[in-house]
Amino acid sequence: MPFQQHWGQPRSYCHGKEAQGNRRGCQIQSGSVQYRRRDGCSHRQNCKGSREIPQTWKFQIGDRELEINNENSRLYIVRCGEVALKGMNKPYFERVLLERVRNAIKDWDNDSHWAGGLMLVRISDKIGKDEAVRRLSKVFGVASVSPAISVEKDMKALGQAAAQYVSQLMEEEDIKTFKVKAKRSDKSFPVQSPEIGAEVGGAILSAVKDIRVDVHNPDLLLFADVRREGAYIYRDKVKGFGGLPLGTNGKGLILMSGGIDSPVAAFMMAKRGMRIEAVHFHSYPYTSQRARRKVEDLCRVLAGYMGTIRMHVINLLPIQEEIVKNCPQDETTILVRRFMMRIAQEVALKTHNMMLITGEDLGQVASQTAEALVVTDKVVDIPVMRPLIAMDKVDIMDKAKEIGTYDLSIQPYEDCCTVFLPKHPVTKPKLDRIEQSESALDVEALVKAAVESEEVVDISFDSIAE
Repeated sequence: MPFQQHWGQPRSYCHGKEAQGNRRGCQIQSGSVQYRRRDGCSHRQNCKGSREIPQTWKFQIGDRELEINNENSRLYIVRCGEVALKGMNKPYFERVLLERVRNAIKDWDNDSHWAGGLMLVRISDKIGKDEAVRRLSKVFGVASVSPAISVEKDMKALGQAAAQYVSQLMEEEDIKTFKVKAKRSDKSFPVQSPEIGAEVGGAILSAVKDIRVDVHNPDLLLFADVRREGAYIYRDKVKGFGGLPLGTNGKGLILMSGGIDSPVAAFMMAKRGMRIEAVHFHSYPYTSQRARRKVEDLCRVLAGYMGTIRMHVINLLPIQEEIVKNCPQDETTILVRRFMMRIAQEVALKTHNMMLITGEDLGQVASQTAEALVVTDKVVDIPVMRPLIAMDKVDIMDKAKEIGTYDLSIQPYEDCCTVFLPKHPVTKPKLDRIEQSESALDVEALVKAAVESEEVVDISFDSIAE
């Protein structure tokens, strides 16, 4: 989103004799505490090299010129997780993450930019704080979000802002004790972290009644963060999903059923930066149209995290009928699974997906034993990712509840895997025996017919387009 920054008057810097003569630094009196500046400057101005924070942002959306300033907006500090650990390619990951954040709030008046390892996001104060935090924290690559107050890099200003902030919170919440945790990443700032915390805490005690310090178990933990580009006061660090920005790790095709596992698997891979497409198998008319809509609803929920999802819909019934007619009953499950993998690989290659993704969990059902997985994978050449393979079912269910897919997944609509289900499926299939059973089928023709009959549906968070 293009925008123009209107900067305030630049700060003046000290280049006088005071900055040159005393190598050990001069004394500064600040409140009741005396500090020594490391740069030798006795002036109370900011250090050389810092810059003024823009006070007004103007930018164009269509034919509208929007203006955001400190009075009509709220500031949010967005922290990245793994992106901060990247090496030479870190700028690429930061650029993509910034694009993802801007896209998540594109329908709101906003400005967002990187500033010294943090992303600073200003959003119109017409938007509720909780809703803004919710959207920002859902962006993959975001480790945490904090609603914050921007303050001048001056001890008196920090203390006054903190006291006012605490007073406002005490009107809304039952707060009796507090603790100030200070951080000074700008090492040229003349006051060190412990002293920042002490003086900000002192300012709060002086200005706010009926509150005391508790460093062990405070009702309110307040952060004072002094950085090169400015100073900030905040209290919350709302945890994000972390991971890597979407689109930085290729594209994969998820075999999407209507169950609990596959939506969670798609989410886990998207969290690692992978774009997701889906393939869904049905057995209409043995499975209902409502079962298909359930899967579309699941994809719609996931689209809220990863953008529009393209779903390839394939009727598996002709293949299932051939298997039931020509193959041993106890092998039906594993044979159907091998056909699903073959078809999914054809779809993946045609759509430039790098790998297949499944929601399989080792040992959960007959088709997910170690032996069954080995036999299943023999029919594909591209990698198969199984992000849930070592998770307990309870943990998978908890994750489904967290991301909002659980209630949809447990709706009682049959999927293709329950059609023609044998009473006693083989759990330790032998590859040679399975291949012998498949010799009674025209595998290539069945796969080709299934792929050619696919429907393609694009599912976004608020719509479905066929």
